[in-house]
Parts: sequence; C-alpha cells; structure tokens
Amino acid sequence: MNSNDRSAEIDWERVKHLLKLGIFAALMVFAADMILGWGTYYYDAEGLPPMFARFLLVSDGRIIASALLGLIGIPLECLCWFAVYRMIKPYSEKDAHAYRAGIIGCLAFGGCGVHVPCCIAAYLLKRFYENDPATVVTEVEGFLKWFLLPATIIFLVFFFVAAIVQIRAFAKGHTPLPKWCLIFNILFGVAWIMIMRLIGDRAITNALAAAWISVGNLWTMGGLLAVCSKYH
Repeated sequence: MNSNDRSAEIDWERVKHLLKLGIFAALMVFAADMILGWGTYYYDAEGLPPMFARFLLVSDGRIIASALLGLIGIPLECLCWFAVYRMIKPYSEKDAHAYRAGIIGCLAFGGCGVHVPCCIAAYLLKRFYENDPATVVTEVEGFLKWFLLPATIIFLVFFFVAAIVQIRAFAKGHTPLPKWCLIFNILFGVAWIMIMRLIGDRAITNALAAAWISVGNLWTMGGLLAVCSKYH
C-alpha cells in the first residue's frame, strides 16, 4: 500500500476536530496551572523552602479552581492525543500501539493521580502550617512520598513513552505529514520550563513554568492543526 492509500484511510475531519478540542483542553489546563503557580518565592515562612512556602499565599479558592480545571482538562487533553494516533496507525501498527499505551497511562495517572494530588498537597501545606509550623515539613513529606511520588513516576514513564514514540514515528515517516513535524511534540514543554527558570523568580515565570505540560500540548496541537489544514 502506497503513502496516498494510507493517507486516504485517515478521517481528517476527525483528526482536526480532536486537535481543536485538544487546544481547548490545553487552555483549560494552562489556566489551572497558572492559577495555582502564580506567585514568587516566600522567604518568611520558617522551616519551609521558599519555593514551596509560596503556596501558603495561594487562596483555597485558587487551589480548588485549579484542581477542578485540571481534573476535567487533563483527561480531555490525553484523549485528544488520539489525533496523532490516528495519523500513525495506517503507517505503523507498532508505533501506534506504543503511542496508545502512552496515552492510556497518561490518561489514567495525569489528572487524578498527579495534578489533583498536587493541589491537595498545597491545601494540606496550608492546614499543617496553621496547626504547627514546626511539623509541617514532616507531615507534607509523608503525603508526597506515599501518595504523589509513585503516581508521578508512573505518569512520567507513560508521558515520555508517548513523546518519544511520536518523535520516532514522524522521523521515520510513519505519518502522512512531513518528517519535520516531529518538532511539534509535548517535550517542547521541557525546554519551556528551563527557559522560565532561567528568567528568574517572578510570579508570571513561576506560573508559566508550572504550565509546562499544557504549553507543550498547545505547541503540539496548534502546530499539527496548522500543518493538517495546509496539507489536507
């Protein structure tokens, strides 16, 4: 089967619909991360690292809003990655199956497993600090170690599987789009967070650094949608 025949198997309207929906979902998660991450380091909280102490200044309303937006937006983001899956499948079953595994893992652990527990950790940090500033680190460390860290590790494994398989599929021509489209990858967010950290401790850069995954999603979905609209 030649490349044109394989491309004809793809429902391009569905692909573009998923990419558009993915942009909407990424904007939801972007808002969630900005709401939670906005603020500068707080040096006046005794016994807490300034980077984490800044969450003492985040209102409960902001924490709850961030949790709810991420709870809805992150699974929706992951489901929209099936736009990429649909482009890979006619060209490589192996890459498509590996990419789908990454999607399913991120779908399972991204929202309820990582983002919402991060919001819970910020909420608990405030409560523990109010009760006893001297024990807040010990109390929060226990929650992070046993509830947040395992899910984060598992999520990151699936996250990097999806990202690397996508790069490989585009590089090998296992999609109908040009190979250079491998630049539209969620790993763009890794470079983004490094740039934000280099700029320094500012409310906006801290918030944008917190939004690195949603920025990567916006870059991926927006770039692929633009190329799909041009070529198909």
